[in-house]
Formats: sequence, structure tokens, C-alpha cells
Amino acid sequence: MSANELTSGDFTERNEPFDLFAEWLKEAEASEINDPNAVALATVDEDGLPNVRMVLLKGFDQDGFVFYTNFESQKGQEILGQKKAAMCFHWKTLRRQVRLRGPVEIVTDEEADAYFKTRARGSRIGAWASKQSRPLESRFALERAVAEYTARYAIGEIPRPAHWSGFRIRPLSIEFWKDQKFRLHDRIEFRRASPEGDWTKVRMYP
Repeated sequence: MSANELTSGDFTERNEPFDLFAEWLKEAEASEINDPNAVALATVDEDGLPNVRMVLLKGFDQDGFVFYTNFESQKGQEILGQKKAAMCFHWKTLRRQVRLRGPVEIVTDEEADAYFKTRARGSRIGAWASKQSRPLESRFALERAVAEYTARYAIGEIPRPAHWSGFRIRPLSIEFWKDQKFRLHDRIEFRRASPEGDWTKVRMYP
């Protein structure tokens, strides 16, 4: 292994995380077979026991990373209770990952309404029919609920349920990781004390 492989002058020299994330996501969109915006979302319950599941990132900018869910679901309740969360993106084809964590806020009604209207009609019906994360007596019960809401909203727009909206993680740290030979990976972490603060960058041991 040459010295250049340990001191590569690529992403590790960047000083702002959001533009770098945008570039990595764009490259993942060209290389990943399915859902380059898929991300592992970690939350914690009132007893401190963690949970993790895959969700889809639906937007990001300088304010943070946005996804949508049923607020009455397990993840919704845990986020509303603790108001903190973490994410991990893994793009296997690129041998890269991005981790971030921070406080969480609810998106505006205008943001949620605008995104809800972009969803397929069946997905909007599903948002009404599914009591997400709660026990389901049978598949037939779910199909019956879907049929009921399909009939209720047979004509016209389907309104967004009050319990369905979006969360925005406002990261206090964002780490970029790139696979290297012999597990001597490149890692940089951007940190700030508050969502309004300035970023500092630290290079991390692999």
C-alpha cells in the first residue's frame, strides 16, 4: 500500500457536509439497483432500548434530512417521545456509508401536504387504512380497511391524515466513510454544537 492510498486528497478534504452528501447520493442514484435513498433509521424508546428499520429519505437540505411516517407507529411514538434519531446510509456498490444523528422536528403542514399529494393514490389510501405497528388480526382485515377507504375517497382528492406527517433530523454530526484496502478506511466526521452552529471536521481512525 502506497502512502497516497492513506492520504488520498478526495472527500476527506471537503469542509461542508451537505454538498458532499448531495454528490454521494447522486452517484448512488446512478449505481444502486434499488432505492438509493433507503436508509436505516434508529430511534430509542422511553426505556432506552433502541430500534432500527429501513425508511426512504424524501428530502434534504441545509436544514436537515426528511422522511415521512405514521406518527402513531412505533418509530413515530419513539421520535415524538425522545425527539432524537440517527440514520445510516450504505451504498454497497460504491463501498460508502454516511451516518448522522441529531434532534428531530416535525415538518410543516405545507411540506407534508405537498409530499402527500405526490404519493400514488393507493399509498395515500394505505396511510388511512394501516394502523401502523399495531397488531393485525388478519390480512383480510387490512384489505377490508383499504376497501372502505377506497370507497370513502372514490372521487376527488384524498386528504392527508392528521396522524401522518414528516420528521426532519437536524444533524449535529455527519460522518462519511469510504472503504479502503486492509480495512484502513477513510472516515471524516463533521460536528457542531447545535443545528444552527458552524461545522468542524475531524478525521477519524478507521
